[in-house]
Amino acid sequence: MTTQVPLEEIRSDVLIVGSGGAGLFAALHLSDAAPALQVLLVVKGLFGKSGCTRMVQGGYNAVLHPADSLELHFRDTIVGGHFLNRQELAWRLVQDAPERIRELETRVGCFFDRNPDGTIHQKPFAGQSFDRTVHRGDLTGIEIVSRLAEQVMARPHIRILEECRALDLLFDRAGQSVGGALLLDIRRGRFLVARARAVLVATGGGARMYRFSSPSVEKSGDGVAMAYRAGAHLMDMEMLQFHPTGLLAGKGILTGSVVEEGLRGAGGRLYNAQGERFMGRYDPDRQERASRDVVSRAIYTEVVEGRGTENGGVYLDMSHLGPRFVAANFPGMADRARLAGRDLTREPIEVCPTAHFYMGGVAIDEDGATNVDGLFVAGEDAGGVHGANRLGGNGVAESTTFGARAGDALARHAGARELRELSAGYLQERLRHASAYVQRPVGESPFDLRRDLESLMWEKAGVVRRERDLREGLSGIEGLRDRLTRVGVAGVRGYDLAFHEALNMHNLLVVAEALVRSALLRAESRGAHFRSDFPAENDREWLKNIHVRGGPDGAMVLWSEPVTLTRLRPEDVRAHVA
Repeated sequence: MTTQVPLEEIRSDVLIVGSGGAGLFAALHLSDAAPALQVLLVVKGLFGKSGCTRMVQGGYNAVLHPADSLELHFRDTIVGGHFLNRQELAWRLVQDAPERIRELETRVGCFFDRNPDGTIHQKPFAGQSFDRTVHRGDLTGIEIVSRLAEQVMARPHIRILEECRALDLLFDRAGQSVGGALLLDIRRGRFLVARARAVLVATGGGARMYRFSSPSVEKSGDGVAMAYRAGAHLMDMEMLQFHPTGLLAGKGILTGSVVEEGLRGAGGRLYNAQGERFMGRYDPDRQERASRDVVSRAIYTEVVEGRGTENGGVYLDMSHLGPRFVAANFPGMADRARLAGRDLTREPIEVCPTAHFYMGGVAIDEDGATNVDGLFVAGEDAGGVHGANRLGGNGVAESTTFGARAGDALARHAGARELRELSAGYLQERLRHASAYVQRPVGESPFDLRRDLESLMWEKAGVVRRERDLREGLSGIEGLRDRLTRVGVAGVRGYDLAFHEALNMHNLLVVAEALVRSALLRAESRGAHFRSDFPAENDREWLKNIHVRGGPDGAMVLWSEPVTLTRLRPEDVRAHVA
C-alpha cells in the first residue's frame, strides 16, 4: 500500500473512541462481560485528564430517596425536554442511573458527599421537582473520571492510545459495515489504521464553534462528523444548550467556562447592571432555578435591552449566603473565580450564556446501536435522550448509563463476528482527504477561520434565532468551507497545531451546517431553540424530531418525523397541573 505519509496498523476486537464517562464505562462493562476481547481506547487528549466529563461540577441525577420516584425523574426529563425526547431512551436513563451510582461507589471506588445519617447527599438543581443530584462537592466529574480511569488501567486487555485522534471511520471490503477507523498519532504526526469488529464513538460534543463555549478545548464535533460521513443519521441538531452562567474573564481561557448550576440551586441570585434581580420577569415561580433555556434567554434579553454589563453579561451573587457556606460548598467555583480576580464568597461575579451541551447527535437505540452496522455511539455524541433541553445533572448520568449499555452490547456484538478486511479504496480516499492540507501551499490560517466561525455562530445561530440570520449563517458556513480548501500547513509532524485546527474546522463545519439547517426548518420555538420570528411552541405542527443524513451528492438531506409518545403526553402534564 503506497501513501505519501507513514501508515501503521493496529488490530483489536473493539475500538472505543473517547475516554469520558461513556467511553470509560463502556470499556469496563465490555471488559467484564467479555474479558477475552481486546479493546483499544483512543484518547484525543491525555488519558484521565481531558474531556468534558472531568469538567462536570454539579453532579449526577439519580432516584435514591424513598420520596422520589423513577416516574417523577422521567416526567421532569420529558417536560424539561419539551416532549422532544425519545421516551424509551429517557426511561432507560432514569431507570439505570441509580444502579450506576451504586456501581460507581461499590465497584469503581467513587466517594460522593454524605448526609449525617450516612445516606448519599442530593442537592437541588434547576428544572427538577426533587433534590436528586448526587455530587462530590462541586468537583464531581474529577472524582468519577479519576476512579473510572484507575479501573480501566487495571484491565490488561484494554490498550490506551492517548493524544491520538480519530479522523474517519473505515468500512469493510463490502462497504456495508464499519470495521475500524483512521487515526492520527498527535505526538508523532503519524497516521494509524485501527481495525476492529465494532466501533464505539464517544468523543463528546461540538459546542466550541461558538464565541463563548464551555467544553474542553480539544472538542470539535469529531464523533458526530465522523458518524455523519459514515452514513449515520443525526437528529435534533438544532438543539444546542446554552448554559446560562458562563464566566466572563476578559480574553483569558476561563471565559465561557461554566459557573455551575448548583450555585443558583443553593440560592444564588442574578442581577442586571442596574441592580435589579430580574428573573422574576421571566419565571416568577422558579426564578434563578428555572431551566437552563429560560435563564439563558432571560440574560440575553437583559443584555440586548441595555441592562447588561459593559462586557455583555449580568451578575451572579452568592455573598448573601455567607463566605463560609460558599467556600465549603463550592470550593472549585471559588478557586475558578479567584483565578479571574473575583471573590465568589464576598462579591458578585460576571456571567453570560455559554454554548455548553448538544442535545442533538447521532440517532441510537437503547444499546447505542446506529443505522450503520458495526457502529455504536454513546454520550454527548448521541441524540434523543434529552429532547429540546437537558436538565443539569442528566448529562453525566446519560454518559455512564448509555456507556455501560453500549459496553454490554459491544461484548455481544463483537463476540459474534470476525475481524474483517477493510476497503483499501475507502481507506485511501479518507487518507488523501486528511493529508490534503499538507499537500497545499501555506495559505489561509485555520485559526482565522475558527475565530470567524465562532463569531458567525454566536451572532447568527445563538441564543435567539431568526430566519434572516440563519440564512446568513448558512451562507457564511459555505464561505468558510470554501476558504478551508485554501488552508495549507507546513507538514504532518508531532503537535502540528495548524494541521489539527484545520482538521477541527473540517468537523465543526459539518456540525454547524447541520445545526443551522435544522434550525431553519424548525419554524417554532422549543426548549433551547428559540426563534424570535416564531416565538411560540407549536405542538400541532412541530412535535417532531428533525433528522439529517448525507445525500448521494454530498448535500445534507433533512426530514422530520413525529415524536413517538410511548409513556407521557403533553396533555397528561397539563391535566396534572390543572
